[in-house]
Amino acid sequence: MPIAIDIHVREMELDDRLKRYVDSRVSKLEHYLAILDEATVELRYARTARSAEDRQVAQLTVRGKGVLLRAEQRTGDIYASVDAVLAKIQRQIDKYKGRRFRARGDGRKMAEVLSEDFGEGLEDPDQITRRKRFHLVPMSEPEAIEQMSLLGYEDFFIFYNGDTSEVNVLYRRLDGTLGLIESEVV
Repeated sequence: MPIAIDIHVREMELDDRLKRYVDSRVSKLEHYLAILDEATVELRYARTARSAEDRQVAQLTVRGKGVLLRAEQRTGDIYASVDAVLAKIQRQIDKYKGRRFRARGDGRKMAEVLSEDFGEGLEDPDQITRRKRFHLVPMSEPEAIEQMSLLGYEDFFIFYNGDTSEVNVLYRRLDGTLGLIESEVV
């Protein structure tokens, strides 16, 4: 079954040439990892970028059975941004395949996680400037560590712990080790 590709654009127009280019390039990801079901491509022009070389933004999220990968790239040309974001995803796929097929020989499935990263710092600490929603899928602590690494989250990762039926936060400590915050309703 071919990968379903959904293209969203903001602050720019999607012409036929760009649509065909993105479709042809993204559809090739299925050759790298056959379990991929859908890909969401977001193309946008960022007017507020500090440098003109960072204004064409391509963001790619691919989902499949037990896998969620996301990458973003900014360049001065939208086609170059698409190529660069695909290269990042291909590296993540290689990393995923290495871990999945070497380290997980017991046949267990990873839980699918539908998450988005959070906006960086707030300008006014008393105001919420960005709000995101994501689905929590039950997973174990080792699966959460693997997802945190695969998604490239350096600081923290929120997940629903299927073993304890609680929402947990996995975070990187200053010494480089991982910590786990277990929630408790009082």
